[in-house]
Amino acid sequence: MGKSINKNIPRGIRNNNFGNLRITKDKWQGLREEQTDPDFFQFKSPEWGYRALIRTLQNYRRRHNCICIADFITRWAPQTENNTGAYIRRVCQDMQVPSVYVPDIEDKDTMCSLAAAISYVENGVPAVMEDIFKGWDLL
Repeated sequence: MGKSINKNIPRGIRNNNFGNLRITKDKWQGLREEQTDPDFFQFKSPEWGYRALIRTLQNYRRRHNCICIADFITRWAPQTENNTGAYIRRVCQDMQVPSVYVPDIEDKDTMCSLAAAISYVENGVPAVMEDIFKGWDLL
């Protein structure tokens, strides 16, 4: 009997890619050897997926001048694919901060909280904080 993929499990969780990072030329650490999803990266384990999510957010500040939460989410979840306003509101609600909040991209608790909030919007289930902290430790 063949291996079946449970379609009831959100794609981001099946892929250990909790932010649903699209496939790019980037060669992330911790990628599965075989990438079977045509659109989204697949990681070996949750911590590698969270590492990539956090590193991407850090690079949004360093390379793309994202300052506040609204800037980060507008880049992460563009209007062309998402209800960006609702996404920003949900992330801010989860983090208990305003959309103009400026996260410290070097602060573990802040970035893990932002990653958890994004993961929730992307997958519809609460993140496992232990996995996010392990991802941070891989930075």
